[in-house]
Parts: sequence; structure tokens; C-alpha cells
Amino acid sequence: MKNLYIAIALLGLGASSCKKSFTDLSPQSSYSDANYYKTTQQFGSAVTAAYAPLRDVVVNDYLMSEQRSDNAIYQSILSNRGTAYTDREALCEFMDASTNSYNASEWQYCYQVISRANIVISRLPSATAVNADSAKYYDGQCKFLRALMYFKLVRLYGGVPLFLKEVKTPEQAFLPRSTADQVYTQIVADANDAIKELPAPGGFPQTGNATRGAATVLLADVDVYLKKYADAVTLLNTLPAMGYSLNANYSDAFQPANKNGRESVFEVQFLGGTGTGSTPNPLVYYFLPRSSSTALVTGIAINNQSTGGWNTPTKDLIGSYESGDKRLDASIGIVEGTYNASDYFTYSAVKSIVGYTAPPSGKVAVPYVKKYQHATPAVSGSSDDFPIYRYSEALLLLAEALNEQGQSPLAPLNAVRERAGLADITATDQATLRAAILHERRIELAFEDKRWHDLVRSGNAVAVMNAFGATLKTQISYLPTGAYTVTDNRLLYPLPQAEVGLNTQLTQNPGY
Repeated sequence: MKNLYIAIALLGLGASSCKKSFTDLSPQSSYSDANYYKTTQQFGSAVTAAYAPLRDVVVNDYLMSEQRSDNAIYQSILSNRGTAYTDREALCEFMDASTNSYNASEWQYCYQVISRANIVISRLPSATAVNADSAKYYDGQCKFLRALMYFKLVRLYGGVPLFLKEVKTPEQAFLPRSTADQVYTQIVADANDAIKELPAPGGFPQTGNATRGAATVLLADVDVYLKKYADAVTLLNTLPAMGYSLNANYSDAFQPANKNGRESVFEVQFLGGTGTGSTPNPLVYYFLPRSSSTALVTGIAINNQSTGGWNTPTKDLIGSYESGDKRLDASIGIVEGTYNASDYFTYSAVKSIVGYTAPPSGKVAVPYVKKYQHATPAVSGSSDDFPIYRYSEALLLLAEALNEQGQSPLAPLNAVRERAGLADITATDQATLRAAILHERRIELAFEDKRWHDLVRSGNAVAVMNAFGATLKTQISYLPTGAYTVTDNRLLYPLPQAEVGLNTQLTQNPGY
């Protein structure tokens, strides 16, 4: 990221220092850094550009925030030890180093969103041609995006460099780490600004842009992390008046036909196809066994031998679903088949996981993430959006915040359970309810990149993941000896080594 900043800064400095000459070939009508950020339309395009890297964030984040947990594991490909595989495996096994390429990608993509948001935020005050309402709307969206990315970064890395202005010189590209508390203070400030500046949803389906509801749930999520439970309750109780509600069926929330609906608070937008403007979601292929043809699941013959095999549901997660929970069949499926000597899978049948016992003789059963598997219009990916916040999570955050204050969480907690076809919880003990709410989050939000963060903030990550790893080593044979040796140092990722090497003001996290 710093290299990118330096390159942009130096290009800008060079452009400003050159006088007209025969080398100045740009027509007078072309856009430049000096004349672009002027009109409402131009700022609208810049805001859209700030959203774009969110797709890269979510396509990378399952490695950092879901497969790191007890919800998911990878399928081995011992026949190929290239870093495209081993770096991803290492994140899952807690054997990653500061040189891990996917860790570096997460950092880069998050800061790319922040950088683009900062340009809009920094330039809006001098944009006299942009009316006040549009300026508020653009500023609010970018404050939301910046807060969302810093919330992700601070949970993954701890204190990080806090860029709040457009970088215009090489010197501005090098900042020391701020403390985690300082980062959280900025997140809260940005989210509060976004709540004030953004409108509530104007109807459903929504446009996909950030709304007051999205900023409200983000701030409430942060408040729960910071144990500011009363503030979280106040925020979350404003959501019903904005029109949010649960869909009738759990699976409805993930159908492309229901994008940005009443249960959606904020989701990353994807559009399948191959035409102009298409931005297909490739995760549908990442989360299936590697094969020369995925047709039995996807409906079209896709070769995902170079991309599949990730985020496979674990036995531990599958065994955690209660009997009769409708979310199991909606979230996880079974594909039967056989592996060849190169660790590629030939699909032979697709089965429901409900009541599934064992594959036929000579076959292997592999669970897969089903909740994002819908009609796939192109070989490059689907139109499935990726959820960041759903109303069901808002209800579970409300339940948690109420319980931590000694108040009853049963109404919001049981609303989520009833939709899943489960009996109401009637317990009143705070510790029992705390465990029940954490369990409900695991099931309701499976494969939405929440589980690792929940384990860390609840203080359960070290114990749960070491126990999970010990069991996993009895089930599969391909894990390295040191895999799933989880210590407190591993609750944070290392800062990417390229960043530490370039910026001497940065200090590495302990243990790396």
C-alpha cells in the first residue's frame, strides 16, 4: 500500500512541477487530479470507486475470519505445494508468518477502501458545486466505509496506522501505529457522523449504498465489542422504525432475487454475467471441492481445480446444529464422489445433509457451503451478494447487550430461533444465556466471517481452537505437527512484513 501511495504522490508532484512543453500531450478537455473533484457526478463516481475494493475484501476475508475458526477447514492438495495453497492453509492452521500473501492482501484491500474514502472526505469541503445534501450523503457513505474497514483492521491486527486525510506527499504515506483505543475512537466518531448524515432506507429493495441503518448496526457492533451495552441497545432499538425485519425463511436472505431486502442491513454487491458492469462473485466455486466439473452443484460445468477446496464446513459445526434447525439444510450440503491421486474430486451425487449418515461404499462425502449456491449465470461467478450485516445479527447483538446488563434477552433471541423452527429458550441465568447467544450467532451467521471475531472477543479463542485442533488431528491426516497450536499472540495477525520493512515507524505484533 505504501508503494502505491508513494507512486501516486510522486506522480502528482511531477505533474505540478512541469510547465507546458511538447511532452504535454493531454487534451485540455481531459480530466486530471486538479480538475476532476468538482461536480456532484464526479464525487458520486468517486464514492462508487470507494465501495469497489469491498469485493476484494470479502473474497479474501473468509481465510482470515471464518476458516481461522472451528467452523471451517480446507481440503488438502498435497500434490501441489505452491504458495497459493500453502499460504491459505497456514492461516487456517495458525502457522502463518508475516510474509503470508493473503494476510498482506487483506491489509492492502482494507486500506484501499480507506484511501479512496479519504480522498472524498478531504475534497468535499472545497467542492462548491456540490450541494449540501449531496455532500452530506457522500461524506456519510465514506465515513461508514472508513469506519467499517478500521473496525476490521483493528480486530485483525490491533492498533494500525490511522490515515484520515488524502495522502499527497511521500512523507504522509508513513505513519506509526495508533493504539487500538485511538482506532476505536475514530471508528465511533465516523460511525456517529454517518448516522447523522445518511438517510434511512427509502424502501425495499435498497440501492446497496450505505444507509443510516448500516451505520447504526456498525456502531452497535462496535459498542458491544467495547462493552458499551446501554449505547448498543439504544441504537439497535431504532431499527424497526426504519423498516427492517426478518424474512419468513432463513434461506430467503441469501437469494439473489432478495438482494438488499428488508433483512439486509448492508451487503457487498455482486453482479454475475459477462457483460459491461458485471462483477461476479467467485466464492461459490471457492467453497466447493476441487473438480474438473461442478455441474451437479452449480448447474453448469465449471473447472474449479485451481480455486476450490476452501471453507469446508467442519464436523464440529455440523454437530452443533440442534435437531430440526432449518438453517442446517439451508447452509450446508453434501457432495459425494471420489478423489484421484492429484487430490481432485469427481462429483457423483448431491445429497441433503439432513439425516445424512454415510456415503456408499467407495465414495467420499464432502460437506460444502450451500447458502451462497444459487443459479450461476457465468463461469466467472454468481450474482450472490455477500452479507456484512443482516437484521438477524442486529437482533442477536440486542440480545447480547440486554443480557450483559442483566435484562432479559429472550424476545430478540427467540425471534431468531423461531424463524429457524426451534423452541424458545426459557433460561434466565446470565451465564447460560451468554453461551446460548454465542451459540446462536455461530449457527445463524455461519460462513459470514463472524466466528473468529466472536471467539476472540468472548475470550474463548485459545481454549476452543486448541481443543478443536486436537480433535481435528484425529479425523484428518494431512495437518502439520505444529498446526492448531494457539497462543494469545495468535489472537492478532502479524502486520505484513512488506509494510514493516518499508515503514520503519511500524512495530510488529508480539510472537511474529
